[in-house]
Amino acid sequence: MAERRSENGGQKLRRIRERLNLRYRDVAEASERIASEHGNDDFAIGLSRLADIENKGTIPSLFRLYSLCAIYRVDFNDALQWYGVDLRSIPVEAAKVGLPGSHLTHFRQQVTSTGNSSALQDGADPAETTLLTKMVRRWGALPLCVIEQGNSHQYGFIGSEDWSMFPILRPGSLVIIKDVRKIANGGWQNEHDRPVYFFELRNGYACAWATLLGDRLVLESHPASLRRPRLYRYPQEIDLVGRVVGVAMPLGVAPERKVLQGRAERNGAD
Repeated sequence: MAERRSENGGQKLRRIRERLNLRYRDVAEASERIASEHGNDDFAIGLSRLADIENKGTIPSLFRLYSLCAIYRVDFNDALQWYGVDLRSIPVEAAKVGLPGSHLTHFRQQVTSTGNSSALQDGADPAETTLLTKMVRRWGALPLCVIEQGNSHQYGFIGSEDWSMFPILRPGSLVIIKDVRKIANGGWQNEHDRPVYFFELRNGYACAWATLLGDRLVLESHPASLRRPRLYRYPQEIDLVGRVVGVAMPLGVAPERKVLQGRAERNGAD
């Protein structure tokens, strides 16, 4: 694919090179050593290509940008941002792209200096009910998944067509999942106290209440979803990811019951 053009990235790379007193040939030779180390010529940067990157705004390939970052001692993420790519925005973009089925996320947590402590200095107390926009003004466009929850947590999205736990968990919700190894079969007083679990199936994921009966696991949806219970052999056919301990949920008008009924009929008993 032809390399595109940019305004600022090449200029910044040129200033760094000049500050380091490196000639074009120095950079080219260093990139050849990196390419040799990796056994991949894509890491090498020719003299004419380096000139195009600096003077014509040509965007380097990922391999060449990697080499330039190594040679110039530049953080790769910073260099990507010079070309308009902010890796921290990937979870935000993912949240905008609705997928029909529930699924785990695989984004690494990145809590920076703009994280919780500094973000809450303007009077936004996480212990009190408040507008998230107060925190967002301080944080910038940080995704919910960077909120510190500890290393034992994962994150999942409830699919845009997954009505299993409606209205407790609406489609499009982001859930925080704590790593647990056991399924509780009692100890709650109402549906809001009952644990909700996140499971990995052989062909996807599921988020539901669960009852373990010997080696049979029953996934139970909320009655309002009109979805029937699903039975699996445990753990042969289904794996426990963890328990849902937090949720960021979109609010809106409830769907008509006939719409839910149609979904329930399509879902079947599974």
